[in-house]
Amino acid sequence: MKRGGLFFLILILGFGAKAQVRELGLELENFAYPFPVRYLPLNEQKQNLRMAYMDVKPSKPNGQTVLLLHGKNFNGAYWDSTAMVLSQNGFRVVMPDQIGFGKSSKPASFQYSFHLLAQNTKTLLDSLGIDKVNVLGHSMGGMVASRFVLLFPERVEKFILEDPIGLEDYKLKTPYQPVDVLYQNELKQDYNKIKNYQQESYYGGQWKPQYDKWVNMLAGWTKNPGYPVIAWNAALTSEMIYTQPVVYELENIKVPTLLIIGQRDRTAIGKNLVSDDVRKTMGNYPALGRTTQQRIKNSTLVELDNVGHLPHIERFDLFIKPLLRFLQKLTLSKT
Repeated sequence: MKRGGLFFLILILGFGAKAQVRELGLELENFAYPFPVRYLPLNEQKQNLRMAYMDVKPSKPNGQTVLLLHGKNFNGAYWDSTAMVLSQNGFRVVMPDQIGFGKSSKPASFQYSFHLLAQNTKTLLDSLGIDKVNVLGHSMGGMVASRFVLLFPERVEKFILEDPIGLEDYKLKTPYQPVDVLYQNELKQDYNKIKNYQQESYYGGQWKPQYDKWVNMLAGWTKNPGYPVIAWNAALTSEMIYTQPVVYELENIKVPTLLIIGQRDRTAIGKNLVSDDVRKTMGNYPALGRTTQQRIKNSTLVELDNVGHLPHIERFDLFIKPLLRFLQKLTLSKT
């Protein structure tokens, strides 16, 4: 094929991928989840809200439950492969969408805190009659999970952090951005910006077809006339991440902990707002993983070479093996 023809083909394919993006409902009503979705009613801040979740029960239960907590740009659906394998190995798996995310309510006005999201998660577990859980948090979900473990240590068997944000205090290096500024930035999101960010930040500049789903999901929201509500919630949760660090309390976590850290990950909040010299000091996950292992005394560190911010999507094979080893060791010790 001639060079010009190849360019034309790439152009067509690029437009084809973008054309697949369709408008999505504010609670992802027309976006399929991998397992049946149920809802927990909540009354908070003078609003009737509902928290979506999936509860996957294994055919041959081992008596253990794993709670999977999602990151900021995702929801419980991206745990599909993880939940399937855990269920096949006897684990009950609970995957909530936090308020403001996924199929859960998007309040027009809300005061977000990691304490509240952790409390909502406990309320969900109480409603399901689940006393003890193994908690796995990814990205922002790692901050929610850390707060949950700190607030309710008696409810936690084991703790897993997968490339969590919040292993450093972003306030020390990046300037504060008011919610109104964050909101305006969110309003400017579109398919190309979302894909470019994920390709560069999550996958080291590479791209695979299985990544398209998560770009199309976020881009589909931008096509909804009610997208400003999504953007406002995204701005509020961004400020929550910036203003509510958990890093100073990680040393208080006493439960057995597994750290799964992609060594290519360089995620950090506000990197685009600082100088090149400062930027180089942020999001150094190889160093952050080792420092966190020292902070959490009863912890094990698994370093995944040439893997970025999303190990359970980018390299599921490398992610699931240490996770199962860690969880099954507990299960075998109970039997």
